[in-house]
Amino acid sequence: MEFGLFFFANDTSTSGQVGKYDLIFEAARWADANGMARLWIPERHFHSFGGLSPNPSVLAAALAGVTRRIQICAGSVVLPLHDPIRVAEEWSIVDNISGGRVGLGVASGWVPNDFVISGRQGDFQNRKQVFRDATATLRRLWRGEPHLVRNPMGEEIDVRIMPRPVQPELPIWITAAANPETFREAGTMGAHVLTHLLGQTVEDLAQKIRLYRECWTAAGHPGQGTVTLMLHTLVGDDDDEVHDIAREPMMTYLGASFDLASKHLASVPFLKDPSRIDLTQLTPDLAEAALEASFEKYFYMGSLLGSYDKCLATVDRLAQLDVDEVACLVDFGLDPGIVLKGLENLNVLRKLANPEPLRAA
Repeated sequence: MEFGLFFFANDTSTSGQVGKYDLIFEAARWADANGMARLWIPERHFHSFGGLSPNPSVLAAALAGVTRRIQICAGSVVLPLHDPIRVAEEWSIVDNISGGRVGLGVASGWVPNDFVISGRQGDFQNRKQVFRDATATLRRLWRGEPHLVRNPMGEEIDVRIMPRPVQPELPIWITAAANPETFREAGTMGAHVLTHLLGQTVEDLAQKIRLYRECWTAAGHPGQGTVTLMLHTLVGDDDDEVHDIAREPMMTYLGASFDLASKHLASVPFLKDPSRIDLTQLTPDLAEAALEASFEKYFYMGSLLGSYDKCLATVDRLAQLDVDEVACLVDFGLDPGIVLKGLENLNVLRKLANPEPLRAA
């Protein structure tokens, strides 16, 4: 099982503040030196939740400068917001700065407000098809294949991105969760998968992974793709101790994510029937109870929160389900010192989950 670090902090500051990115950079240096496979950074706009990363390519370029080995991945670029030519150019720069260590998670998006960035309002309603087309274009551009467009003079030109990327093929992850069809498409196109447990159980995920593997094989792709699962992570010596440390920060963090989702219920991808949710019924006491229940569900059924034994059992189960990487979300409101101490514990867990083979005498 591979382990990576996922950053998705809730930026609660209301003014300029020095040091917002210190934890990310310190954790990235640590991950680079301690056998972690990947760093994951999101794209999020106009909201505190994930607000430190409106442009993951900029943050990725900075991380490339302080690391030497680890793969640096977007998790994820919302492709319908951008011209794929620009995405390819930006990430080709990062690929060059990093010496060929870029990976790109891509998503179709679900927050209507984000789509003001594209300047094309119709892209929101058609985002699934826009996403498919942009993904195909992005991969062609990365390979250096012909891409014909018209300039303002009406002339058809063939654009090739510069600088040329180091990697001849872009490692790409499709962000998928509730919809099995997304897993099917990822397998068919030969892309990796980035997923989470929001709106799906481990059992649900197992079925989708099987579908993904079947479609990958049926399409004739060599090897097999990588399934990356994001999980909230804090490993310690004792379940109760970790529970008490994580509870309040994570409830606050989940509250920020709920605030974002509640503004756009009709497009939240994991809600099967948003019309049945009546937010007027969520008094402060009910909201607190909902966050408490959500935290408890994550703690016991969908995270790497707890003791070594508890977390190792989770990793073993995920390995049986054919998950390849756990992307450990570590910056969910905890004190930076606790996060960094937790990284040392995470490395112990990583080694327990991947024991070195015994050497012959």
